[in-house]
Amino acid sequence: MKKTSIFSIFFVIFLDMLGVGVIIPILAPLFLNPASNILPAATSEATRNIILGVLMAMYPLFQFFGAPILGILSDRIGRKKILIISLAGTFIGYLIFAIGILIGNIYLLFISRIIDGFTGGNISVAQSAIADISTNEEKARNFGLIGMAFGLGFILGPFIGGKLSDPTLLPWFNFSTPFFFTAFITLVNIILLAIRFQETLHTTSNKKLNIFTGFQNIGKAWKMKELRAMFIIMFLIIFGFNFFTQFFQVYLVQTFNFNQSQIGDIFAYIGIWIAITQGGIMRPLSRKFTPRQIMKVSLVALSISLMLILLPRDVWALLLVMPLVALSNGLTTPNSIAIISSLAKPSEQGEILGINQSVQSLAMTIPPIIAGIIVSMDKNLPIMVASISTYIAWLLFLFLIAKKKTPAPVTAK
Repeated sequence: MKKTSIFSIFFVIFLDMLGVGVIIPILAPLFLNPASNILPAATSEATRNIILGVLMAMYPLFQFFGAPILGILSDRIGRKKILIISLAGTFIGYLIFAIGILIGNIYLLFISRIIDGFTGGNISVAQSAIADISTNEEKARNFGLIGMAFGLGFILGPFIGGKLSDPTLLPWFNFSTPFFFTAFITLVNIILLAIRFQETLHTTSNKKLNIFTGFQNIGKAWKMKELRAMFIIMFLIIFGFNFFTQFFQVYLVQTFNFNQSQIGDIFAYIGIWIAITQGGIMRPLSRKFTPRQIMKVSLVALSISLMLILLPRDVWALLLVMPLVALSNGLTTPNSIAIISSLAKPSEQGEILGINQSVQSLAMTIPPIIAGIIVSMDKNLPIMVASISTYIAWLLFLFLIAKKKTPAPVTAK
């Protein structure tokens, strides 16, 4: 059952991230191109960046409210049902987004991201399912395998998204085509999940929930003495890295004049290195080193590699830097989740990882709004903030986490 469940979760996340990856090359060209009908042609570039940032913030903002509810429900009624509900919301969201692009209605784009965000807690639920069937020694390896699914999704997703929106390949391709494709992929994901996934939850929980669970989770994260530092570090990592991921497309457009197809290619290239890291490098490293030992190096490497992005002025040089970003981030993410998961009781994996998802969602909500404003001042600023935030996270990890012994699992209150 363990192998079947891990494969099912792997495939769920792969198809989900394929859908997310498809969107990556689309948004910056869609909003920054004056010929696009999504905004009036006279709209200034600064205004376009701000609206783009606010739209990007909608998904994590509403995920902040929805993900912890889904996490607690998954502890109550099972992982499988919640995953199906979550993916159904994703399916509806993508259809609305495609229609919004076709008719040039920006309000539908916002509605789409709100729906998809509120039901988009499937990653934390999938992580809970992995935690259900993994020992502490296996968690980093298995979370790394899930990270490989992320990477594979990012290899194919941005590439497909860039090509499906390129009318020079086929005249009927446009910005809406990738979203219809993603909706179809999500529907396939729901069907396969319903058929193949075996429920992993065996110890249920009856934790209370409400619409403000996200805010309560932030309070809980602060009150958990043993987890507080790790949650702050996770916030800074996600906060910083999202300045990079959310507005790297804008940087590529403004610095290298990339179109959506070229943006898709560069993100697919990053995805290849993430998959290599989490699928091929993470597992042997986790047998020799603890998650804390790995993060002590990977976090500072991530900070340095992000700053190095600003140096190249030729595409070939940029291609030399991007593997460093992918490798360091690919090692940081699964190990940080493994540390947090190891501190939680088996019956509270969904809630603890839901709290972690709330922390991450809050960290993901702020960067696109700020980046949408500061990128008009200097196109390098979002990436510089990403590097600085990650460096601060490394310093905190070095002094507050790396040298401490692993404490016993804590209980969420």
